[in-house]
Amino acid sequence: MIIPWQEVSAETLDNLIQEFVSRDGTDYGEQEYSLADKVSQVRQALERGEAVLIFSEHTGLCNIVPADQVRDWQN
Repeated sequence: MIIPWQEVSAETLDNLIQEFVSRDGTDYGEQEYSLADKVSQVRQALERGEAVLIFSEHTGLCNIVPADQVRDWQN
């Protein structure tokens, strides 16, 4: 289920983004970025519609995924 990021409280959204960018295996290429930079990049991707916040009713977990990946699932 896609959750509109605008409907999530600012604190919750910040926590979700911080958890997402701090996961093992999150790759930002060869350049190192600070946590604040990573959070900003993900927030901007959400605002531009390039990424979406999803919630799995099956697992009870939230994730942030590229929007085109979700469109592929829905087709």
